[in-house]
Amino acid sequence: MSAEQAIAAKNTGSIVKLSEDNKRSRSLWSEALAHIRRDKLTLLALSLLLTLTLACVFLPPYLENTLGVSATRTNIVDKYKPPGFENYILGTDQLGRDQLVRLLYGGRVSLGVAYGASLMSITIGIIFGMIAGYYGGRIDDVINWFVSTLSSIPSIFLLILVGVIFSPTPEVLIILLGLLGWITTCRLVRGEVLSLKEREFVVAARALGAPTLRLMVQHLFPNIVSLVIISLTIDAGTLILVESGLSYLGLGIRPPTPSWGNMLTEARKYLSTGTHLIIWPGIMIFITVLCFFIVGDGLRDAFDPRKTQQK
Repeated sequence: MSAEQAIAAKNTGSIVKLSEDNKRSRSLWSEALAHIRRDKLTLLALSLLLTLTLACVFLPPYLENTLGVSATRTNIVDKYKPPGFENYILGTDQLGRDQLVRLLYGGRVSLGVAYGASLMSITIGIIFGMIAGYYGGRIDDVINWFVSTLSSIPSIFLLILVGVIFSPTPEVLIILLGLLGWITTCRLVRGEVLSLKEREFVVAARALGAPTLRLMVQHLFPNIVSLVIISLTIDAGTLILVESGLSYLGLGIRPPTPSWGNMLTEARKYLSTGTHLIIWPGIMIFITVLCFFIVGDGLRDAFDPRKTQQK
């Protein structure tokens, strides 16, 4: 081998080594985004959720104006019309109201409850979890006692009690579910903060005199964001099932305000005369919850450092 060839081989080896070092030094977020871009199932679920959310927000007024149908105007003559009858794409219900537009308006309520209550519960869980994990001592004991006491009561009993006392509107239901659903997030965040606060970068920042709020916001919180995002997606899917279950028990959002849960519950009465009324709310609940769980599972795999190290 000539001297020029030896130099070229050495340079090539250096470039390959540099490339491998850069690949290893990529952040967890970069690795997670790269994993998600390769995960076609997670991307499909995200696309379906985004499309469904945008359709529920923007499409109902357009359909009402274009097709001349309504989600609230009753027309007994056109009740139980099958899908595809005239301008009724998904048929009509027992009062002659358009099923498609009501389904989209119901999606606003069900998805609004899922997004709003999950964000609220996640926020409360982060705040109390970080306080308990960072300060420890008596503060941690008090928060743990309250969490343990609240979690010892079956959630279904609390939801039934709250549903009897209050008459849940979408706004009230968001607040109630948010106040009752933060326990799991609080425990996860507390455990993560207990581990993080002993790391070198936190100890160094504390030694340099960084205030507590800055430590929490700039050093601890960025390291639990991935955990929070995963918990958010799973909680959102669970809350849609909770809203549907409350509607089944007669304790959810009251008609005539549509939601997927109460539409499915009402359709049971008309199974023989309007079979199509029970199909579409069930399909929407199934697809949405499945997409939320798929996204949560995909994000969990993307943010798993063990899989990153294996690559």
